[in-house]
Amino acid sequence: ELLLSGRLREYGVIVPFSADCRGRFLSHVVSGAVPVGEATCPQAPRPSRRRVPRSPPDELPQRRLLYFNVTVFGTELHLRLRPNRRLVPPGAVAEWQEDFEVLFREPLQQRCLFTGDISGMPSAAVAISNCDGLAGLIRTDSNEFFIEPLERGQQETEEHGRAHVVYRRSAIRQDVPGVRVGDLPNSLELMTEQLGDAERKRRHARKDDYNIEVLLAVDDSVVRFHGKEHVQNYVLTLMNIVDEIYHDESLGVHINIVLVRMIMVGYRQSVSLIERGNPSRSLEQVCRWAHSQQRSDPEHAEYHDHAVFLTRQDFGPAGMQGYAPVTGMCHPLRSCTLNHEDGFSSAFVVAHETGHVLGMEHDGQGNRCADETSMGSIMAPLVQAAFHRYHWSRCSKQELNRYIHSYDCLLDDPFEHQWPTLPKLPGINYSMDEQCRFDFGVGYKTCTAFRTFDPCKQLWCSHPDNPYFCKTKKGPPLDGTECSPGKWCFKGHCIWKTSEQPYSQDGSWSSWSKFGSCSRTCGGGVRSRSRSCDNPPPAYGGRHCPGATYEYQVCNAEECPGPYQDFRAQQCSKRNSYYTHQNSKHSWLPYEHHDDAQKCELICQSEGTGDVVFMNQVVHDGTRCSYRDPYSICVRGECVHVGCDKEVGSLKQDDKCGVCGGDNSHCRTVKGTLAKTPKQPAGVLKMFEIPAGARHLQIEEMEPASHSIAVKNQATGNFILNSKDKEAKSQVFIEMGLEWEYTVEHGKESLKTSGPLHEAISVLVIPQEEEVRSSLMYRYIIHEDLLPMIGNNNVLLEEMDSYEWALKSWSQCSKACGGGIQYTKYGCRRKSDNRMVHRNFCDNGKKPKPIRRRCNLQECSHPSWVAEEWGACSRTCGKLGVQVRTVQCLQDGTNRTLHTKYCPGQRPETRRPCGRLPCPAQWRTGAWSECSASCGEGVQQRQVVCKGTESGGRCEGDKPEAVRGCHVALCPGKLSSITPDTGDHSMPKGQRVPQDGPKNPVSKISSREPCLGDKSIFCQMEVLARYCSIPGYNKLCCESCGKKSSSAPSSPPTASPTAPLGSAAPPLSPHPTTPAQEGPTGDPTPAPP
Repeated sequence: ELLLSGRLREYGVIVPFSADCRGRFLSHVVSGAVPVGEATCPQAPRPSRRRVPRSPPDELPQRRLLYFNVTVFGTELHLRLRPNRRLVPPGAVAEWQEDFEVLFREPLQQRCLFTGDISGMPSAAVAISNCDGLAGLIRTDSNEFFIEPLERGQQETEEHGRAHVVYRRSAIRQDVPGVRVGDLPNSLELMTEQLGDAERKRRHARKDDYNIEVLLAVDDSVVRFHGKEHVQNYVLTLMNIVDEIYHDESLGVHINIVLVRMIMVGYRQSVSLIERGNPSRSLEQVCRWAHSQQRSDPEHAEYHDHAVFLTRQDFGPAGMQGYAPVTGMCHPLRSCTLNHEDGFSSAFVVAHETGHVLGMEHDGQGNRCADETSMGSIMAPLVQAAFHRYHWSRCSKQELNRYIHSYDCLLDDPFEHQWPTLPKLPGINYSMDEQCRFDFGVGYKTCTAFRTFDPCKQLWCSHPDNPYFCKTKKGPPLDGTECSPGKWCFKGHCIWKTSEQPYSQDGSWSSWSKFGSCSRTCGGGVRSRSRSCDNPPPAYGGRHCPGATYEYQVCNAEECPGPYQDFRAQQCSKRNSYYTHQNSKHSWLPYEHHDDAQKCELICQSEGTGDVVFMNQVVHDGTRCSYRDPYSICVRGECVHVGCDKEVGSLKQDDKCGVCGGDNSHCRTVKGTLAKTPKQPAGVLKMFEIPAGARHLQIEEMEPASHSIAVKNQATGNFILNSKDKEAKSQVFIEMGLEWEYTVEHGKESLKTSGPLHEAISVLVIPQEEEVRSSLMYRYIIHEDLLPMIGNNNVLLEEMDSYEWALKSWSQCSKACGGGIQYTKYGCRRKSDNRMVHRNFCDNGKKPKPIRRRCNLQECSHPSWVAEEWGACSRTCGKLGVQVRTVQCLQDGTNRTLHTKYCPGQRPETRRPCGRLPCPAQWRTGAWSECSASCGEGVQQRQVVCKGTESGGRCEGDKPEAVRGCHVALCPGKLSSITPDTGDHSMPKGQRVPQDGPKNPVSKISSREPCLGDKSIFCQMEVLARYCSIPGYNKLCCESCGKKSSSAPSSPPTASPTAPLGSAAPPLSPHPTTPAQEGPTGDPTPAPP
């Protein structure tokens, strides 16, 4: 679809084939190919100390692999695949729904899902299905590619080769620069439900494994786009890619995506769930629907932890591809994501949104990982195509580790285990000597040249021919390896063997301690209690205790007596007497950092110079995190969310006038305009007062004036803005425990704060000229109980906006003809201007009952297929031209679209071949190779061919350049000879390269190995003969360069001293450099244990 829609900038059309373990051709049939056993490629058994694979231990001996050869942009890749048996558990079902009812259910199949790697690429990964051709993700060492068949449903034609398209993830054209994703704040007003006392029994997963059991919902727009016969295989392939993304080692935690249930949602349900242009509302409805689909029994095989909803409907602004709550995993209503399906690249959107639910924030937003967004991090704010391999950023890893232990629902294993609960340790059957032979070859045994404190820390090996030269691959011996009489290795430790050996020990919490003292005596402090993960502690790879170590409570929440004191400001002002900055003392004011991660650090600002200084300590426990949040507090340097009910973790919020959980019914808006004329320019002119408790305060000048607005705290008599001796300038400042925004623009001043005011303030004007009229407008919101305190007759009282339910529209008719039913749809309307607003403003209890009426009373006629005109051909020549058109099932005499099942006969074709004419010959160029020299001068080459059958295969125009010079970097040292190193010879330590080289460096190079002829047709070009003095080019074109040197004059060529043509290899170490760490034990410093 991406190819036909013109959304691929670059792609290749290939014919993959099935191969054996060595990459030899077997067949062009790739769909449903059966894995072959590893017996066809016999290898010596190599017990590995690497991470245990995801397949159960009892399956390892029977592990069967599947091999394919795929050519990706000129590079042939040998794929080695194994079935992914951890994506679909026993009992998983696919369910088809229509008109809010279940049509039928069937077992969810997983026979053709595979993951694996690529021969010769250690860090590569593959996630592919072969249900209908090869489709999925191929990740190499440097890039990511998608592969899919050019046409679906052509399995029977594979015997003669089937065309597939491959394209880079970065080659997908986006409609906007990057793809926006949304995250829903924690304060989303979702209904909180209790799961009851029935705890889910745990079928514990293997250690270090977490399983997200997923309900995958596929709405009707996705089903219609991919077709009912193909959609199930497609979304399984998509989720197979998501599963592989969560297995990337950069995450640091092993998470399995497990599909327990798939629902194909019907048309009416799909349309009702998605509200176009309203992502928040759409997500809320999707989450509620997913909760309604939950099985009541937690032990049910279809009980899900998380819901993923795929749609092609536009639920948000242009480019929005996903929406999700943050830290909602395991919550009955918040563990869900809304995702726009748009091809295999949508797997990264699903992974990104699920990352939000797991607690990950956007990289660079509230954390320090902005530098990783351009390198393809999965949690980048823009899920953008990148030329880099995808990875999880360090912040994503930290944020996941912060929350993962609290997600208890991920601990159970949906797969039924057939092996014993305490499996046999692999090292029981292999001694340390045998493991040395496996690692380093025949003859190697355990190193005895030095004694280690614990032989299970690292396995050190040596050969009898050189027993004092020991090697290690930096890994411990296998668990179960005997390390001394009566002991064996386990998790890197040599421990005693016992009949009750704890193979691993999960941690368990101690009881809670008592709450400590309150951090403040008034004004809102915090107290805490703790517990320890030592009852017992985790051991031998066991799990850490789930949940939090500390629990907090707000205490002494009553206000302190006397004028309001800003607690953060007090901590800064205490440093006035002793803290010096730049060799002088200052008057320090509080400062709030914009980075959420630093809200709880004590940062102060000099009142005199404006310098912001970090005080290198966190604020006192109980200090408010932000001046924009009146309740959340800092504890141990971290911000703890507190609701307006003073409960830690509560989501309750104040309404506009400070009623906790209120509905604004007690709020009043006070506004007024006051004009006065000063009698004399000296002094100040008092305009009006704003009472304590005022919120959302706004003061503005009505017209440009020469005077300045000033504000005074009535309780203290101190100016908080523009005292007489201060210059008026725009600023954001903190006073009276609030953040104020003062703006001077085009001669007009304004002042805003969200409040609430802790004390009343006086608003004054400092006139600059006599008898110049001053006019100010003010507006604020206040609770109705505080209205008697307002005594100014010039103030106008205004009721808060009121709302009512109003008829918005009628629902879609239930039938296209023959008499259907439709219902009224009500919306929320603001009375003041009759504008429709969000339904949350209206009282649900007063919503009218829907009115029904009959509709579409005309008699039914048979629906029929209606086809639009064919579109333009996608190609002007070649073999890939295709025309497409839209074909719909329409009710006769109407424009109503019906499901395809209502139309008789076969659906007319929607695409056909076109423009299948031979293309004229064209020059085709490949990519430039790497520079032939690692330093100094070298050459690059590329393939240039004339492709095409017309014009006798002759291309017009000049042939593009096939070889060009390159310069990497200046070679170290002044070398007069060229001594290429083949990597097969060592040089004694301390030996130096002789300075008197041969007179002819070309013959020196060519004499190193016999010339077997030129290896490129470009060697015969005279213009390239000057590159013969470069080692890499001389080796490539040895025959042509040899002829050149024999006819050249005997005088040696002169090389530029600043750019040597070659460099001598540095002296090699006495031993080959391998991945193993080596160290001769004869050195003064013994090898580490």
